[in-house]
Amino acid sequence: MSFPIRIGVQLQPQHTSQYRHLRDAVLRCEDLGVDVVFNWDHFFPLYGDPDGAHYECWTMLGAWAEQTSRIEIGALVSCNSYRNPELLADMARTVDHISDGRLILGIGSGWKKKDYDEYGYDFGTAGSRLDDLAEAMPRIEARLGALNPQPTRDIPILIGGGGERKTLRLVAQYADVWHSFSDRDSYPRKAEILARHCADVGRDPAVIQRAAEAKATSEDSLSDNAEALAGLGVTMLTIGVNGPDYALAPAAALCGWRDRRLAGT
Repeated sequence: MSFPIRIGVQLQPQHTSQYRHLRDAVLRCEDLGVDVVFNWDHFFPLYGDPDGAHYECWTMLGAWAEQTSRIEIGALVSCNSYRNPELLADMARTVDHISDGRLILGIGSGWKKKDYDEYGYDFGTAGSRLDDLAEAMPRIEARLGALNPQPTRDIPILIGGGGERKTLRLVAQYADVWHSFSDRDSYPRKAEILARHCADVGRDPAVIQRAAEAKATSEDSLSDNAEALAGLGVTMLTIGVNGPDYALAPAAALCGWRDRRLAGT
């Protein structure tokens, strides 16, 4: 299966005390031609002031669904630990309807201990959190199938992570999109391991879209890195931007690279 090159922007919901900055940024992404806009599912900033301004993930996705008209939206990624699987499925179905079928359901096992401690969730271990995700995935699928009204489409499932024994097994079983969190050097090994898991569960690895972050310090190196990842089979190239200014010059550069590549120039 061949996937088109798509550009994703993660608007990191931290370090702005005024939500209007995020509201403006998501509209600017749509105007630029970005294909997917993500946030993340945390309760405190991941860098900078650890107690700085921060907003909740799924409330924001509902607002983006109503605010935008073209781009896909989702979390990169939603933490399985923070919501009952049936509730998460219902939330996803609702945002799917609000957006007229533009939600990507990103999910992972969780890792930020402060989130767990401050909000009263059991942190467990990396292994137990992955086991919980494995138990949640069929429950999410079952609830999506039981809801009335049904989702507008088969909501794409994005699983983030590169754990070789458990995470990639879950990707092979359930994911429509795999966000590897890998760079151009580590990606080939992870992709090979995913292919082995796909063989074990009887699934063609080519049906799973590949996503990764395109990191660079200049427009030229950004394009070079994006081209290298695309050459490895990554078709969703993402970049993260931080508040309060949400500078989108790198996103514009990636969109330009995508468009030049499509035009063959």
